[in-house]
Amino acid sequence: MSQTLDLFPIGNCAASALIDRAGRFVWACAPRVDGDPFFSALLGGQDPGAAEACGVWSIEVEGAVETIQAYLRNTPILRTEIRNADGAAVEIVDFAPRYRHLGRQYRPLAFVRIVRPLRGAPRIRIRLRPMTNYGERPCAQTMGSNHIRYVGHDVTLRLTTDAPVSHIAEERAFRLEESVSLFLGPDEGFDSEVSTATLGMLRETTAYWRGWVRTLSVPLEWQEAVIRAAITLKLCAYEETGAIVAALTTSLPEHEAEGGRGRNWDYRYCWLRDAYYVVQALNRLGAADLLENYLVYLRNLVDQATRGDMTAGVDPSAQREIPGLEQARPANGKAGHVQPVYGVGLEPVLTEWIAPHLPGYRGIGPVRVGNQAHEHLQHDVYGQIILSSVQAFFDERLLRPATADDFRALEPIGERAFELHDKPDASLWEFRGREAVHTYSSVMCWAACDRLGNAAAKLGLSARADYWNARAEQVRGTIETRAWNAEEGRFAATFEGDGLDASLLQLVDVRFLPADDPRMQATMAAVEHGLRRGRYMLRYAIPDDFGLPKTAFNFCTFWLIEALHLSGRTGEARDLFEEMLARRTAAGLLSEDIALDGEELWGNYPQTYSLVGLINCASLLSKSWQSIR
Repeated sequence: MSQTLDLFPIGNCAASALIDRAGRFVWACAPRVDGDPFFSALLGGQDPGAAEACGVWSIEVEGAVETIQAYLRNTPILRTEIRNADGAAVEIVDFAPRYRHLGRQYRPLAFVRIVRPLRGAPRIRIRLRPMTNYGERPCAQTMGSNHIRYVGHDVTLRLTTDAPVSHIAEERAFRLEESVSLFLGPDEGFDSEVSTATLGMLRETTAYWRGWVRTLSVPLEWQEAVIRAAITLKLCAYEETGAIVAALTTSLPEHEAEGGRGRNWDYRYCWLRDAYYVVQALNRLGAADLLENYLVYLRNLVDQATRGDMTAGVDPSAQREIPGLEQARPANGKAGHVQPVYGVGLEPVLTEWIAPHLPGYRGIGPVRVGNQAHEHLQHDVYGQIILSSVQAFFDERLLRPATADDFRALEPIGERAFELHDKPDASLWEFRGREAVHTYSSVMCWAACDRLGNAAAKLGLSARADYWNARAEQVRGTIETRAWNAEEGRFAATFEGDGLDASLLQLVDVRFLPADDPRMQATMAAVEHGLRRGRYMLRYAIPDDFGLPKTAFNFCTFWLIEALHLSGRTGEARDLFEEMLARRTAAGLLSEDIALDGEELWGNYPQTYSLVGLINCASLLSKSWQSIR
């Protein structure tokens, strides 16, 4: 079986893993989502089922001829059924525990596999081959009577099981005559009978997720797709800090490599832009918990930015040696400077390096760890901080509504947005080789000022409302003058430019212009004509650091669907939305990119941008609940 992105994520907002169509763990990082991959077969460059494959956790059934997989309804708990030629069958239930315990949320770095015979007494073989230091070597092992310890570089995990541990250690085939449980988790004693405990964890975890889904306000149509996307967005949250990562993986290439140069990036970090879109989409479904937790992350980040404390947790004696640290400090000594991306623990320095021991997905390297984007200037992030935060000034559901102190903490962010609205940056597409004044970035700076005006008015701070509204009007005037291309009769991607960028479609979503404004209609038509390739949309159609784009960007296709609907072409929008749904994996998910012929997904997975687009379009296009009541 060759490597594909047809993978099922499981997780608990602390631990996460990807399971392939044969029921094998092929990706899981420890101790955090951005850590060393304990299971790394996804980037091993070979079939994970090969006898020599490492970084994998498989449960193989002798003579297997058929595998059936599906999530338990409204959960990220995966059920895999494997049948053999003799009619015997095995059921595997995989999940990461999550539920309330002793007044706290129990979400350990742990994975549970419950394996039981459904028919007959099939022979199985368990291969548990974790790796350390990004695929450099297998984890060292020590054994006890009912456990095996796997000693990695950053973490040691312990497998506790009621299966014979020697069968697992020696990868010996054995008859499965009764249910066995495997708990791979913290290196500590397991103080309960393992099968009873894991069945209890399964029951409680199922109840948690189904209870959470019940709180969602889903559209009438496409409910299963929306629920699966929402659950997966929640899996991309690192709940301890409130961070939301862009994807669970690193270095899944954007397309087939040419000349050994892959568009491979590490997305296991918190981009403020991506997180803004995630909380915006989940807000549309009424999921306030992720917003509240992410606002904690943002408030800590704003504190760091406004106080210039961007070296939290870094040894002062080592700061001089850390690449990128100067870019992490407030620019020109001014408070309020913010990077586009941070670590899940608010780390400002994400030094990018190549992992030499992992050949990459299908051998397409390099495998990158870290992301140079932490050094970039991307001015749209100031708007996204305030757009994410402003709801807290109005939403009475929240446990901690925003206060005047919160408003004052955000004002330096607004000042930076105003200062930088007409300055060049790397854009939301993170160009590494050029800068320009990008219209999208400037519009987000306008949004920062505009929304601060709204927040000030809500707080009764009329003088501050007038101040920020005046600044917003000044930025609007600059955009309408310098981003407008009179010769083409539309907005351009950059000031005084003539290029196109799919992000221009976002001028409606952020309320810079209404969809029926003639300038916006002309811009939407131009973007569709210039960037649409058959059914799908490019981000841009100009060469970047790696040449011309060769795949479409799924989030931009969802932007196109929104634009079609807003232009009165709702039938076309619905047809294209159904097309995108048909391109999802068996798990109901999407990666970042898709081949222009629609035959294969590429890029990191599962991609929050793409799932946000799915939720937004379903909410926009669905028939009303009133139509059936």
